[in-house]
Amino acid sequence: MHRSNLLPALALAFCAVASAAPPPLAHSESAPAGPHADQWRAFSRFGYGPTLQDVPGTAGTEQGRAWAMDALAQAVQAAQRPPAIPPEYSGFEIPLSSLTELNRASLQERKDLRSGRAAQEKLTAATNAGMATPSNAMQAPPAPEKGTRLFSQQVASEAAQWRLWSCSHPDQEAPLLARMTEFWFNHFNVFVGKQSVRPFVGHYVVNAIRPHALGHFEDLLLATARHPAMLAYLDQVRSQAAASEPANSANNANAGKAPRGINENYAREVMELHTLGVGGGYTQADVQALARILTGWTIDPKSDDGFRFTPRRHDTGTKVFLGQTFPNSGEQEGIRALHLLAMQPATARRISLRLAQWFVADEPPPAMVERLTQRYLDTQGDIRAVMQTLIESPETWAPDNQLFKTPMDYACSVLSVLGPGEHDAQMRQAEGFLRNAGQAVHGWITPDGYGTNAATWLSPEALTRRADFAVQAGHAVPLPEALAAWLPMQTWARIAREPERNQAGLALASPTWMRK
Repeated sequence: MHRSNLLPALALAFCAVASAAPPPLAHSESAPAGPHADQWRAFSRFGYGPTLQDVPGTAGTEQGRAWAMDALAQAVQAAQRPPAIPPEYSGFEIPLSSLTELNRASLQERKDLRSGRAAQEKLTAATNAGMATPSNAMQAPPAPEKGTRLFSQQVASEAAQWRLWSCSHPDQEAPLLARMTEFWFNHFNVFVGKQSVRPFVGHYVVNAIRPHALGHFEDLLLATARHPAMLAYLDQVRSQAAASEPANSANNANAGKAPRGINENYAREVMELHTLGVGGGYTQADVQALARILTGWTIDPKSDDGFRFTPRRHDTGTKVFLGQTFPNSGEQEGIRALHLLAMQPATARRISLRLAQWFVADEPPPAMVERLTQRYLDTQGDIRAVMQTLIESPETWAPDNQLFKTPMDYACSVLSVLGPGEHDAQMRQAEGFLRNAGQAVHGWITPDGYGTNAATWLSPEALTRRADFAVQAGHAVPLPEALAAWLPMQTWARIAREPERNQAGLALASPTWMRK
């Protein structure tokens, strides 16, 4: 490929997209107009975009809405079954007790190897200096090979690759389930870079997030709260009742200061980010009370679910949380508190707003958010029911409500059109693209998750990265002309004048493929 031959066509794509400063996005060169617009919207928002097998129809909104409803039904059913995980990515999907033991053994082996390297270096230095060495010095362990991966690094890499595989194989993972799994992981974010979290991230995605992605929010909240990935990430595993505090102390103990030994990180974030949201009606006293309620929730390295309640670490005093009194009842206190949070109107509004931002618009219509909120409350947090209302809402299909793809959206939409067969090179390219774009899989450090709006991701530099990835990956698209039906006629007319091997990449780098 001679990159210089591509520059004119790429420049057209860049200018068309970059000229639309967010928000709002210009409509003329966004998603397909006319009869295919709602199909594109359905494929790209309730999945990751069309595949080469998806042929545009002519039934307009009703066809797009019907596809989305069918995608919802398929996703609900798929969530009740184990995911399809190719053997090469399956190392993370083993019992948590096995993950813990293999991780421990790997860390010990790394420690032993480093000790061997240090001993070898010491021996070499002594030999070079002409010093006498002990008779057993030559028995020092061999130095480790550079680049040896820890077990946790290997399973974390496999988990990231599976995420990209699952979002780009709609025949193996229901498209809307893959998208809902991404949404909820971002909502209940954990960071793979934290060593104590790393071995558990893939298991967290598949066993805590995916099965509950379209169930009741309360079940999802509880599953994430009890998983070792979250317990370690937000330091709940370290939280325990302070020995210096009387067991029957009230909330105003220590003049509002958190007792020694109690960690408030999870208690704060579960209200600020996972449920009520900022301004959701809770106080610092509620944070302290919830932290006390959750003492004793920790990791069990020997159990297959990874969770254990330890009574001796629990604060047995009476607490007052969100205006309700919590006498000592051990683990049930935490379950009751999470139920209370899941049923709050502020939680219903926050979840509804975030779903509307994910599927409809960066600034969704307030009336729509209110309908979603009411459906959440009427069904006690049934996510499937909320999604049904969202799909039925006319605002979801309104042309003015546009969305710009995040890097993850974009990578999955590109990988989806590669067709059957192995695409290891393109998978590696996608991982590199996401790292460079700032959205590495499972790689956001703070618990608030990645931003999802156009203002976060739309910039000339970001578009250049996308185009580079598209042109590279596009060489693996077997039928570039199959993409033409989704593009404006003038866009494809310009691309069709380029060499055939470059056409798919240019189509994928077009403004249309940047949006959903």
